[in-house]
Amino acid sequence: MNIQGEILWVDDEIDSLKSQILFLKNKGYEVTPLTNGYDALELLKEKNIDVVLLDESMPGMTGLETLSKIKEVLPQLPIVMVTKNEAEHIMEEAIGSQITDYLIKPVNPNQVLLSLKKIMDGKRLVSEKTTTAYQQEFRNLFMALNSNLNHEEWKELYKKLTYWELEMGKSDSAEMMEVFQTQKGEANTEFFKYISKNYSKWVKDNKGDAPLMSHELIKRKVAPYLEQGKPTFLIVIDNLRFDQWRSLQPIVTDSFRLVEEDMFYSILPTATQYARNALFAGMLPIDIAAKFPMEWKNDDEEGGKNLFEETFLRHNLKQLKLDNLKTQYLKITNNEHGKDLEDNIHNYLQNDLTVIVYNFVDMLSHARTEMEVLKELAGDEVSYRSLTVSWFEHSPLYRALKKIADKGIQVFITTDHGTMKVIRPSKCVGDRQTTTNLRYKHGRNLQYEEKDVLAFRDPALAGLPRPNVSSTFIFAKEDIFLCYPNNYNHYVNYYRNTFQHGGISLEEMIVPVIRLQSK
Repeated sequence: MNIQGEILWVDDEIDSLKSQILFLKNKGYEVTPLTNGYDALELLKEKNIDVVLLDESMPGMTGLETLSKIKEVLPQLPIVMVTKNEAEHIMEEAIGSQITDYLIKPVNPNQVLLSLKKIMDGKRLVSEKTTTAYQQEFRNLFMALNSNLNHEEWKELYKKLTYWELEMGKSDSAEMMEVFQTQKGEANTEFFKYISKNYSKWVKDNKGDAPLMSHELIKRKVAPYLEQGKPTFLIVIDNLRFDQWRSLQPIVTDSFRLVEEDMFYSILPTATQYARNALFAGMLPIDIAAKFPMEWKNDDEEGGKNLFEETFLRHNLKQLKLDNLKTQYLKITNNEHGKDLEDNIHNYLQNDLTVIVYNFVDMLSHARTEMEVLKELAGDEVSYRSLTVSWFEHSPLYRALKKIADKGIQVFITTDHGTMKVIRPSKCVGDRQTTTNLRYKHGRNLQYEEKDVLAFRDPALAGLPRPNVSSTFIFAKEDIFLCYPNNYNHYVNYYRNTFQHGGISLEEMIVPVIRLQSK
């Protein structure tokens, strides 16, 4: 019989558990019985054990003391506490010390077996179940892709794909993940066709057929809930994709009640100076440039491109007749700013609206480029999500929110655009004025692969100002990145498999907007 696992069972009344131990041995587990914590610690120095079953009330060194000493040397070792004592403080202390499971005596053999299976086979069982369920859903998703979806149905499809991506991330099936990535690639191919066909209609939409886009977000999703005397926080986290939000959701909803989860379409280019300025101004870039000619900066102009977000926001609130609200705007671009936010968060409760722009990728990367840090720390989607969760859990932003979670506040969390992991290069030639972004470019004499981009020879059709008389804007599709021919191979190798934004993909364009309230 194959050995299912090495079990250490520590109990001062181990003789009374002989039948239990025999049952586990018959199921294929090797069980080492010991009567005290001292011997257990010695054994663990010499032998690899998969799971420890640990009695709580033993003479000499108690179960909790043994637990804490084991965790000091083997923090990842799964430990199941077995006890007669149902006192809440014992349970809390055991759980606080990171036990994996908790069984109350008398335990029956099946209870112990179930606990061991959950610990040792859990990942495999989850993986198998996920794979089977996805195989059943695969056909439905495939049919949906070929059914002429509208903008709301695209949101729903992307939500489903995100769900399966997160589920697959928990399992170890590389083959199924590959199948899934192929299907997500097909979804992005169809989505590009859909955007190419509809985007300029949305920009000049007069009939209300367009989806919710960046420039309408505050008007439609935030403004209706603003009022004097009700502290509201609008938090714009740069580059926050929907799958990243879903990974953060369990942490956030520990402290807040989720009232609404929705998505909106980031405008093109899915880049900060366009999408975030549009979000705050409540206008498309072409209209911002007309209304604020001194503040609007095109890519090829000198100066910061997002220095006037507060000006745009205040104008937007005035247009919405909300300029009577006490409003404060903060931009967090480094850890020092983050610490100030955390220290002063209670002061902002006096505002009706506090807007916080949080550049989390900047915070991760410090002085290095955003691209380099993500390449180093997040080589794939799973590790990118994991990095986001790790950053958020330890961020001043999360600590600040926890401080005021019980103050009867409402919080909106949203973003300017998402990011796309780029894989396939496409050659593009331009003059010296051509922009450097890898997912979109504009310039006067652009040459590019027609099949790889959506091109607007008249930028006004995309709601964009025209930097020069003959400027063309191009947006890369799917996982393509635009490279110049000179030094081509170097740049291809340098940028491939990095996270970029500015182009057309589900990940960049369909992004979260979340409404939360104090519990």
